[in-house]
Order: sequence, then structure tokens, then C-alpha cells
Amino acid sequence: MAKTRDRDGSAQNQVGRRRFMTGAAVAGVGLTVAGVAPAQEATPAAAPPKAGVPIETAAAEQHPPAHVDQLTTGSTGSDYMVDVLKSLDIQYIASNPGSTFRALQESIINYGGNKMPEFLTCCHEESAVGIAHGYAKAAGKPMATLLHGTVGMMHGSMAIYNAYVDRVPILVLTGNAGNATNRRPGVEWAHSVQDGASLVRDFTKWDDQPASLDAFGNSLVRAYKLAVTAPQAPTVIVADGDLQEDALEEGTTLRVPRLSKVTMPAGDPNAVREAAKLLVAAENPVILVDRYARSAEGMAMLIALAEAVQAPVCDLGARMNFPNTHYLNHSERRGPLVAEADVIFAIEPVDLWGTMNRLRDQLHRTTQSATKPGVKVVSIGLGGDFMAKSNYQDFQHYAETDLAIAGDGEATMPGLLDAVRQAIAADRRSSLDARGEKLKKAFAGIRDRARAEATYGWDASPISTARMCMELWNAIKDSDWVLASETGFQSNWPKRLWSFDKQHRHIGGAGGAGVGYGLPSSVGAALANRDKGRLTVSLQGDGDLMYAPGALWTAAHHSIPILSVVHNNRAYHQEVMHVQRMANRHNRGTERAHIGTTLTDPYIDYATVAKGMGVYSIGPISNPADLGPALQKAVEVVKRGEPALVDVVSQPR
Repeated sequence: MAKTRDRDGSAQNQVGRRRFMTGAAVAGVGLTVAGVAPAQEATPAAAPPKAGVPIETAAAEQHPPAHVDQLTTGSTGSDYMVDVLKSLDIQYIASNPGSTFRALQESIINYGGNKMPEFLTCCHEESAVGIAHGYAKAAGKPMATLLHGTVGMMHGSMAIYNAYVDRVPILVLTGNAGNATNRRPGVEWAHSVQDGASLVRDFTKWDDQPASLDAFGNSLVRAYKLAVTAPQAPTVIVADGDLQEDALEEGTTLRVPRLSKVTMPAGDPNAVREAAKLLVAAENPVILVDRYARSAEGMAMLIALAEAVQAPVCDLGARMNFPNTHYLNHSERRGPLVAEADVIFAIEPVDLWGTMNRLRDQLHRTTQSATKPGVKVVSIGLGGDFMAKSNYQDFQHYAETDLAIAGDGEATMPGLLDAVRQAIAADRRSSLDARGEKLKKAFAGIRDRARAEATYGWDASPISTARMCMELWNAIKDSDWVLASETGFQSNWPKRLWSFDKQHRHIGGAGGAGVGYGLPSSVGAALANRDKGRLTVSLQGDGDLMYAPGALWTAAHHSIPILSVVHNNRAYHQEVMHVQRMANRHNRGTERAHIGTTLTDPYIDYATVAKGMGVYSIGPISNPADLGPALQKAVEVVKRGEPALVDVVSQPR
């Protein structure tokens, strides 16, 4: 009897539950798909293989198994699952292959023609979910990922948590051999579970383990709808192995449910009018905005709001909310503005308490209010209060507000804008305009100071983070670029020096701050930007890269153009600082803080790592004079449709 090997290398019988297909069905025997637009119907497969030959590897065609339990001549359950995925306009499904969803994978690539969705090969489940995370934020719609049984869910769980905390919609499917009677002996038992979503239930929005194909169709459509409904978050569907692999009986009729249009909930109009009056009457307002803008329209409405009341805006960075080129962007002055404010207007805040209070991380932690007495606090949003769960504490410290409006920030903005404009009396306009003139002068000082500070250590080696970011800016500024990485690890130099003038310029951070997010999410964002003709760049942490370097191979294999600039400070530098702080607190000195926190002896050559993955690479670069030309060359590579990496030996922050 022919043998095959599962991902763990153990030999298993090739037959058993597996039913081989003799041909790739275009529409499927007895399969009725209703409610699907013509453009979303199943793509006809390529010419079917020879009749009677199982769809398998070339070796299997030459040496077919001596005995096959059942031969499927029509459609299987996994074909129907693909039809449902197509109806949801899922363009890509990222996965590290595994046997618990082997039938679904086969249907995707043969029955579905590997189009809508296209199967993206990943080297780790955490990378697969991370790619879907970055894609969703850049594309504005979900991507799917397939995880292999128990072990795949364990590998992918960290990335799912990042997406949950970041409130990003991802459609997670996981395979499972639920029927113990039909399980193959050995590894299939270890990779199966009674409750396939239990591991991630505390940090997903909804999950289901449907027991029939009809239920699967309804559940998958429901999972998509719930994922994209605010507050957005990942959802999970367990695809049972028998449902995937069993043949459909002749005459079987299955319907693909129609996805209902989802609208975002807006805040109560009466509360919105009250908030507008507070904002218009304020003498020293400040607008704090965090997980707000999903679209260019969202940014445009926020600009209109800020200009209407001439209020400073502090973009806290979970999304790209407000252009840093606008004179009302005073993110660098957040501390003084919050301290002076008589009205704090927070839109989709992630950590409002942390913005309004100061915590001293000393032997005895103490807190102090950062606001003045009598300040009025208004919040608009859904993220924290509507997704709070007991175990995982991402909902942050409880923040006291005077008015908390339950509604999606972007959906609430049109009503808020109308209410603000109606509340501005003619005699109030002149005082608002005068405040705007003062803010223009203060804004000019912010930009001038940042440019001056960036020159410090300009010719130093290791290369300063300011020069690294400025050289990258010079290489990309004439392109339609997107920054797919966080900026805090580079002292926020991109936000201080570059021109973030459009909503798509930045996709925000990891959400859950899980290391290993940076490279996969950037590859996912680059995938979404590929068809838009946008240049995707990432300031890639060196330690973060080593969590999931296989994402470089995925980028090369699928021709995903992305420029990764490795911020190679040869350490987990945030942890260096934590150990230093503890050593000082314990009065032991910082000389040994490098132990367990640095990436030295030997140094890692990230350019060589990338080259081994098939990615064009340059470095390590330690001479600042070499950096600009290297980045220009790498940009040329990316513009012709290939990934590139530049390894920059740089200062810690």
C-alpha cells in the first residue's frame, strides 16, 4: 500500500478517509449555487487529468495505489466550501499546508482554479495569519487563512491575538478530524480536537464548528459578516475533515447564502449634538484619535472637523488618521495639550486612561493625573467597551468620561460634523480662527525642530535612526508609498520627517505588540498594494525578523514587491532597557544588561538570510555614505515587482 508523510514526517496510510477525485468538476454534479454574482462564480478548472487517475503527485500517477476505498467522480464537500469562499470575494488564503484541510486545499487549487482565493504558501502559521492581518488593513477587506488542526492553531494563535487587539477582520479556517471513528492511526489523533476553536476563543469575535455542509455555508458567511461588523475582529470556522472529503451524493442541492450588506453603527444623535456643543465652546480643546480611519473619507471628515473648530489633533497611531503635513497635527505636543485642555475629545481611543494619566515605573508605581481639574472628556467608539472579555486584558485601564458615545467613529463623523457646524455661531467664528493662527505658528516650530534634531550624529556609525529614516524617505518620496511598519522603535522619525499626506500611507502597528508581526504583516500589506501600484516599505526590526524569516520566501515565491529595511541594532533593545532599569532599581549596575537581550556573537547577517530565501539583498551596511545608494537600488528592484532587503547596522533607537 502506498505511503505518504504528514508534516511531522510520520508515515501514514494513503487511503482511509481520503477519497480521490477523478476529475475537477466545474460546477459539480447536483451542486446548485444560488445568490452569487457572475463574477464571483467558481472559476472553471484547467483540463482534467486522465479519467480514472487520482489527482495526486506525478509519482502517484506513475505508481497508483493498489487499492482505493472509494473513487469520487463528482463533487466533494470541499468544492462547496470553495464556492462559499468565492461568494465572499476572498482573493487570497494564506496557509502552511497540513493534512487536516488537504481536501479543501485540493479543491482551492483544482476545482477553484487557484483563483479567488489563491493559495499563498507560508512557512509558518503565525506568518500566514500575520500576512492576513497586514493585508486586511491595507486592502480594507478580510483575507482568509487556513490552519492545520491543533498544532496549526497553536502556531497561529499569537498572530490571531495581534489581530484581535488591533480590531482587524480575518477569516480563520482550521481543519479537524472530528469523527474519531474515521481518524487515521497515529498523528491524526494528535492533530485533532473536540473543540477546534477553544484555544483562541478568548481573543476572537465568534467561532463555529458546523456539522453539515448547509451549516458550513451559513456559518462561513456569518463569520465574514461578524468579522467586518464594528468592532471588527477575527472569526474562526472549523472545517471538519469528513465534510471536506466526502463525495456529494448525486442530486445533492446546496445553496450558498447571500452575504448581507453591513453598515457601521453611528452614535446616538442627541449625544452627538451634546458633544458638538462642548467641542465648539471649548477654549483649549484637543482631539485625540487612534483606531479611527478606515478610509480616505474618514481622514477627510476628521480634517473638516478639526478645521471647523480649529482644534489641535493628536494622532495616536493605531491607524493613519490625520496628515502630519496639516498645521493642526500636533501629535508631538500631546503632553502639553492634554495638560492644558478644557475638553478632551477622543475618537476610537485604545488607551484613554494612559493618555490622561502619568505612571512612574519605579520601585513603587505611582500615578498622577495629566489633566487639569474640571476637564470635560468625550469619547466616541466601540473598540474597548464592546469587545471586553474577562481573561485577556487588552481593554486597558478604566477611563472616566463625561460623555461616552457608543458608535463607530467614522460612521458617527458625518452627524458630528453637521452638529458642529450648526453649533458655531457667527460671533464664535473669529475666536476659532484666531486659535487656528496660533496653532499654525506652533506647527511650524515642530517641523523645524525635528529637522534640526535629525542632523545630530548624521555621520555616525552605527547609523543613526534619523539618518536611516531620512535616507529611506529620499528614496521613496516621489513614489506612491506605504509604510507597513510601526515607527516607535525608530524614535518616531518617519512621522516627524516624512510627509504622511494620505490615509493609506501607514497601516499602524501590531495591536497586541507580539514580536513576529512586522515581516508577515508587511508582506500582507504589500500583497494588497501590489495591484494598486503602491510601493510598500517596512522598517523591519532585526529581532522581529528572526521570529518569522520564512515570510521573505513567501514574498519571493509569490512575487510580492516589498522593501524591508532592517533596523539592525543587534538586540531586543526594548528588553535591554528593561533589564537596565531593573539593574538600576536594584543598585547593581547595567554592565551585564546585554546578557539574554542582545543578538551578538555571532552577528546575524540578514542580507545573507534574505538572499537564501530568494530575495534581493544588500548589507550589512555600517557606513552611512553607502546607505542612500543602496536604498535607491533596492527601490528599483521593488518597482520591477520583486522583494528587496537592505540590512542597516544602526543605533538602538
